[in-house]
Amino acid sequence: MSLKIVVLAKQVPDTRNVGKDAMTAEGTVNRAALPAIFNPEDLNALEQALRIKEQNPGTTVGLLTMGPPRAGEIIREGLYRGADTGWLLTDRLFAGADTLATSYALAAAIKKIGDVDLVIGGRQAIDGDTAQVGPQVAQKLGLNQVTYAEEIIKIENGKATIRRMIDGGVEVVEAPLPLVVTVNGSAAECRPQNAKLVMKYKYAACPLEMAELSAKWKVDSGKMEEMRQERPYLTLTQWSVADVDGDPQQCGMSGSPTKVKEVQSIAFQAKESKCLTASDEDINGLIVELLNDKIIG
Repeated sequence: MSLKIVVLAKQVPDTRNVGKDAMTAEGTVNRAALPAIFNPEDLNALEQALRIKEQNPGTTVGLLTMGPPRAGEIIREGLYRGADTGWLLTDRLFAGADTLATSYALAAAIKKIGDVDLVIGGRQAIDGDTAQVGPQVAQKLGLNQVTYAEEIIKIENGKATIRRMIDGGVEVVEAPLPLVVTVNGSAAECRPQNAKLVMKYKYAACPLEMAELSAKWKVDSGKMEEMRQERPYLTLTQWSVADVDGDPQQCGMSGSPTKVKEVQSIAFQAKESKCLTASDEDINGLIVELLNDKIIG
């Protein structure tokens, strides 16, 4: 059976490089000051979508992301791996969104896409670690959901068979489509970029990116426009709040009851160190010290 799959993907700041400029004066994350990467667990989700596509001829996979124009980069990364299309939600009214406002915007976009059989996303993003967006999208769309998935084994007769992690082990569940699934980082890693697809989609961009990328790629803007006329798939879909019939009061900071108060980069440093040998005396001494300090016991 052919399916229409939407992968929820996010371009996130690389939290391994948080510095003093990580926060804005308004208390939001200063994404421009941090290197941007494809959220790791969303890559796991993309791999599951691409495997389903291989198992079900005629299936299409599209990436849906929200962010500034530069977030179009992760749509390109998805296309390089085998996705068919993508949609970028970009509008100043989306800025500063917490999980509630983010899930509202994504749900509105999915409604606009229409007739979606399967929504797949990573369990959580590394810039928030809330694991709330996927379940909130499911709730807003009134869809069934399966969380902590490690593998979507198969889809047959309108049902998905999924292996998921639970405390103390795994379980296999069945759920009817349409369905929202969130995927763990322990799922299969995403396949590498395909060289032929990189060449095909190298100049894909949303309208707001074109001027910047034209300069970056050293391609004349007229040439860029000519390529888009010849190859329409190079123009990525870009939507604003109005395009998805969204309520501005439920988007961005206006629709966000939670705010980030502070971001800190904490480096743990040892106050003292000891060198131990493999002798029985040193090992016994270490165990006694750990027991006395109630570190183990």
